[in-house]
Amino acid sequence: MSWYRNTVWFVKGLREYTRGGYESASKRFNPADVEVDVAGRFFLVTGANSGIGKATAKEIARRGGTVHLVCRNKDRAEVAKEEIVTETGNQNIFLHIVDISNPKEIWKFAEKFRNEHKLNVLINNAGCMVNNRELTEDGLEKNFATNTLGTYIMTAALVPLLEKAADARVITVSSGGMLVQKLNVSDLQSESGPFDGTMVYAQNKRQQVVLTEQWAKAHRNIHFSVMHPGWADTPAVRSSMPDFYERMKNSLRTEAQGADTVLWLAVSAEATKLPSGLFFQDRQPVPTHLPLAYTHSPPEDEEKLMEVLEEFSQKFKSASPG
Repeated sequence: MSWYRNTVWFVKGLREYTRGGYESASKRFNPADVEVDVAGRFFLVTGANSGIGKATAKEIARRGGTVHLVCRNKDRAEVAKEEIVTETGNQNIFLHIVDISNPKEIWKFAEKFRNEHKLNVLINNAGCMVNNRELTEDGLEKNFATNTLGTYIMTAALVPLLEKAADARVITVSSGGMLVQKLNVSDLQSESGPFDGTMVYAQNKRQQVVLTEQWAKAHRNIHFSVMHPGWADTPAVRSSMPDFYERMKNSLRTEAQGADTVLWLAVSAEATKLPSGLFFQDRQPVPTHLPLAYTHSPPEDEEKLMEVLEEFSQKFKSASPG
């Protein structure tokens, strides 16, 4: 049935995920939802030097928030920070250099951050789509290390800080591609069969949806959400999916349109009136499975995912310097 899921997802994407889909959906948006002052609130955005991460950070900065940019590339990050400060006039923009594919680095950063800063909103935006199987220095498959384990550790490490905050939120940027994948806990690092970077990425994004649902059950005083930004014209799409980009470039959303629902989830009062743990697209919750698709997982698989990620997390926590 994979052909069915892929076909339905692509047709759905042509209708909803493109710029036209955003323009249609935005007719029902209430502009006042995001016309808010968030001065005195503290935000952390991973993967913030380009694309949706930078667009989100910039819009939060315009509204007065204190924004921590977590980026891997120091040079590009410094350029992004300067752009955000210059365009918004907000000086409360701070830069942290962390490789989200390196779990020891995440633990080192998070433990220092917890001791030095406040945090109201964590935005897990950093991600990658590596089309050939690559291993990190820790022997982890790179997509899994970044998209799944990195997201898990960053969130788990900062939950104690968020639990101290008022109106705490965690938003994870996923993808509609997850609709074609059923959770597979038997091969988290893509060691079996041929390697398809697009499908590995989609599996990671399914894992992020499951993580969000599980976190929402475990941490009732934090509002968790996961979202699909639509198909946006970002550097990541251009580099990781060149054929798709060439075919769709005239229909892709802008970075700001892709970031709109992230911003809405991060700053609006309306977002937290909805239950924690939902999957969003264009400011509204949407199903996490296509009609008739066999992508539902038994609870024991979802629990197994959490157990395995926690084991990885603790292993690298004990190995991290400091």
